[in-house]
Amino acid sequence: MPQPAKLGGVFAAAVTPHRLEGHEADIGDMLELVDFLARSGVQGTVVLGSTGEFLHVKPSERARVVQFAVKRSRVPIIAGVSHSTLDGSLELASEAITSGAAALLVMPPYFFRYDQADIAEFYRRFSVEIGKTSVPMLLYNIPQFTSGIAFETARELIDSGRYAGIKDSSGDWDYFERLAGLRAEREFTLFVGNDSIFPQARQAGADGVVSGCACAIPELLVKLDAAITGGDASRTAMLTELLNEFIAWTDRFPTPVAIKVATAARGLKVGPLAVPLGPEKCQALDDFQAWFKNWFPAILKV
Repeated sequence: MPQPAKLGGVFAAAVTPHRLEGHEADIGDMLELVDFLARSGVQGTVVLGSTGEFLHVKPSERARVVQFAVKRSRVPIIAGVSHSTLDGSLELASEAITSGAAALLVMPPYFFRYDQADIAEFYRRFSVEIGKTSVPMLLYNIPQFTSGIAFETARELIDSGRYAGIKDSSGDWDYFERLAGLRAEREFTLFVGNDSIFPQARQAGADGVVSGCACAIPELLVKLDAAITGGDASRTAMLTELLNEFIAWTDRFPTPVAIKVATAARGLKVGPLAVPLGPEKCQALDDFQAWFKNWFPAILKV
């Protein structure tokens, strides 16, 4: 059985750059983003998670994104291998393992809703079919977009020894507290995946964060994590306030629209949005871009 992953700190949840036509992943631009994130000081990068809009990327392209990102990155790459089917997740996982991913991140099958017995069986079958591997497998709880993983189900799967940990993106503080309590009793990797509760969760025992905001503003997340782990309460409070200002803007748009726009504002090519926005949202996005242009320079100086 694989041992728990020695992963932690700030992992940036990367967007997936796309070409201007056909909405195919742009590998060249993806590698530029991988370089940018590594230079920024993050401890790792997650590709093809929710921020990476994995469901818009063909399976063959997903395999190439992971392969080239792993080969290029100076920091560990966690590969999202979520799919609407068990077979799809298994195929993506096998390719990610072959490519050398540092860990696999898999949510319950998305779109259709499943009960907890179904979810537990999916994860059991997934781990059995993957077989023995040294690559840690992480549960991915994100009930906003698919069936949630109940705490009891997560505990059962972690206790089975087949899963090295969990990324909790629910933003549900009570749920996270239960995970943190379990983490205090046994060893597993606990990532918080919701930026809005990151500071509180890190102080409560999270090993780190998988942050969509860190794709666009990695410097802020890295500084905030250092302040938290260094016990600097006043700096933590100041940086948390800045992060919350950014989150307040991103929450006005569908995931991950504002993250892509802010990443593009940093000079990186991310391609077009997957879905066009209505006139009011377009105006709001223009307002966001103007705000970000004025707001961001101060982040580099704090």
